[in-house]
Amino acid sequence: MSRIQQAFAKGKAFIGFITGGDPSMEKTKEFVLSMIRAGADLIEIGVPFSDPIAEGPVIQEASIRALRGGASVEKCFALVEDLRKETETPLVFLSYFNPVFSYGSSAGVKDGAEAFFQRAAKAGLDGIIIPDLPFEEQAPVREAAGRHGIDLISLIAPTSEARIKEIAAASTGFIYVVSSMGVTGVRKEITTDLGAILRSIKEVSTVPAAIGFGIHTPAQAAQMSQIADGVIVGSAIVKIIAEHGEAAGQRIYEYVSEMKAALD
Repeated sequence: MSRIQQAFAKGKAFIGFITGGDPSMEKTKEFVLSMIRAGADLIEIGVPFSDPIAEGPVIQEASIRALRGGASVEKCFALVEDLRKETETPLVFLSYFNPVFSYGSSAGVKDGAEAFFQRAAKAGLDGIIIPDLPFEEQAPVREAAGRHGIDLISLIAPTSEARIKEIAAASTGFIYVVSSMGVTGVRKEITTDLGAILRSIKEVSTVPAAIGFGIHTPAQAAQMSQIADGVIVGSAIVKIIAEHGEAAGQRIYEYVSEMKAALD
């Protein structure tokens, strides 16, 4: 079993998101390990990008802080390598397509995706989410990722409709089910018929499906875990970092502990 498969085999998975380099790479490592100690089953590391179109203000601002602090794709890879010395918890990048496509261009590498995933495998990365890469355009990237043992994780949104089964059938790692229309960020209420989406997925795929976008309370996490294999929380964690900066570690630990307990 891959590390991602193992994470979901243990029960309902809690997936925490953090922006690489916010407020520093050293602190990102500390915060990731805090989440893991608190029970997080999988970690998403956001690769800072100047135009994160799927993100709300909280994660956009985190990307800006990280970029101003000197964060880069290569430093995110180095972070994964460093974490791999201490944990076997699956690590997944959330990156936009441009950093993947352009990776290695300064060194004259023609196939950026191939170089990116070769580096990812060397670092110990398990998967990648690329929000601005449409399913219909994924094949070359999926093949490059697969050659290096990296799962390209698909997103299924409320607007996917007739494409849900097609996307689900091609998915590996886990499926990221987007709870609501719009960008990332906490939501008071999630009204999408997620049960119907999950039923469509399960008709064609045994790949685990986790729900993200908007989940931030234990009650929401418990509710989503009734129909999904896991929950994804990002903005609420990043907001803790925005509020407490380098001292956020204990707050993150307490928050993730509470959210993981809600799944159990």
